[in-house]
Amino acid sequence: MMKNGKLQVAVIGCGGIANQKHLPALTAQADLCEIAALCDIIEERALKAQKEFAPSAKVYTDYNEVFKDEKIDVVHVCTPNVAHCPITVAAFEAGKNVLCEKPMAANTEDAQKMMDAWKKSGKKFTIGYQNRFRRDCLTLKKFCEEDGLGDIYFAKAHAIRRRAVPTWGVFPNKALQGGGPLIDIGTHALDITLWMMDNYEVESVTGSVFEKLGHSELATQGNMFGAWDPDTFEVEDSAFGYIKMKNGATIFLESAWAINMKESREAATTLCGTKAGAELIGGMSHGEEYQLAINDTTCGQLTEKTLSPGGTIAFFEGKGSGEPKDLECRQWLEAVINDTEPLVKPEQAFVVTKILDNIYKSAREGHEIKF
Repeated sequence: MMKNGKLQVAVIGCGGIANQKHLPALTAQADLCEIAALCDIIEERALKAQKEFAPSAKVYTDYNEVFKDEKIDVVHVCTPNVAHCPITVAAFEAGKNVLCEKPMAANTEDAQKMMDAWKKSGKKFTIGYQNRFRRDCLTLKKFCEEDGLGDIYFAKAHAIRRRAVPTWGVFPNKALQGGGPLIDIGTHALDITLWMMDNYEVESVTGSVFEKLGHSELATQGNMFGAWDPDTFEVEDSAFGYIKMKNGATIFLESAWAINMKESREAATTLCGTKAGAELIGGMSHGEEYQLAINDTTCGQLTEKTLSPGGTIAFFEGKGSGEPKDLECRQWLEAVINDTEPLVKPEQAFVVTKILDNIYKSAREGHEIKF
């Protein structure tokens, strides 16, 4: 129930992703919403978020109590992966609109429960793939929509960190996260790639999952976030998938928190089409600014095109219209208010989760998984 013309938002889970992304983004959209409730199983975290972001918000430790409040319009689910399903389903049953952090769920079964609850509720639903809102991504998406690449028949989804194992939260906890780099950062790379191709019709998946460096004391040296504990590292350190689409197009997905590979590329993609190719190049080794490079032929010559950086062309700043987290949040809130579709559609995010789940399954069972 909108109050003073503003959506009333509840944030479930007040850990890192809530504090780094959701709470600042919601605060920046004060003309559209108010943070009305904060919930975390550790009350101190919710109280800290209340003090820093929303002094008037109510604090809870049980999300079911939050959903009893009829004034709440929107729920942001910012918990570990395995909790996405029960919280999202409960929110829909209570008549709330839901933005759930990526990935949609830890497995296909849970994702299907979320889809069923959403369709039954009649409410809005989206998943937190904020990388779609980067300037390079939005530009490439428009180029793809204008058929600039032609038929995209081969792609690579990149989520490679040479040494950047997260050492906070529950990232290495398989019971709470469902997996390691594949489900954590591989999900962003795959989402971007499928979205650019506008192809969600999967024929089969083959996967390889490795636990080679996670339990090595030697491998922890040079980690961006400091040494991790090999004794409590329960997930894979790298995973790879070969995805074949029904039209014959093929995607190679690579993901790693720790791997002996020189170049790091994260939330990036390589697209090969019949008219041209494109690459999004970026990640922790390249700083915050991603690069977009389009390769084609011009007048018989092989050429490359890149986005012009700010300051190099008169009267052109070369910047986007805002931070991805803010753009994501605003378009989501406007979708709820105006009854329009959010940019990240649940059906798309469901396919991403199903692919990731079956990469793990293929690796366990040792064979290709047909969809």
